[in-house]
Amino acid sequence: MFDTMTMTKAIGALCGTFLVYLLGAWLAEEIYHTGGHGKDHAQAYVIEVAGAEGEVEEDVEEVPFEVIYASASAEAGEGLWRSCRSCHALESGVHGTGPALYGVVNRPVAFYDDFNYSGALVAVADVWTPENLNGFLENPRVWAPGTAMGYNGMRSAEDRANLIAYLATIGG
Repeated sequence: MFDTMTMTKAIGALCGTFLVYLLGAWLAEEIYHTGGHGKDHAQAYVIEVAGAEGEVEEDVEEVPFEVIYASASAEAGEGLWRSCRSCHALESGVHGTGPALYGVVNRPVAFYDDFNYSGALVAVADVWTPENLNGFLENPRVWAPGTAMGYNGMRSAEDRANLIAYLATIGG
């Protein structure tokens, strides 16, 4: 009942349907989007409100990383390691896309002679202290501009502290 030509037509119809929906969504976004598409648009007018002094900013006191790191959990960090192991290994001298992270906490930045570290890392720090690892893991491209690491960063300070605490247990 189903031969090759019938299957080709069915798959073609399905792909064509998805294409029509995709183009429709794109067209609707172009017609109805009011965000300016990343361009700077000046506000047309400002309405003054009597008694308004301006926006009130909350004073949010940031907890120092040392305090967060002191209460970090290596067990919780082990679960966070999963996202790192696609590029790094925990065995000494075994490199993936990134260098081996065996004993990385408090070790020199360019530790392995057989790995090509980016000059951006060597220029920013000499030793991978927990504070340096925290800054790097938060946003590698901001902490070490020009780094070859293509990771977008880990936003949670607690997660970074837990991951660093776990890495401190490996080879340290």
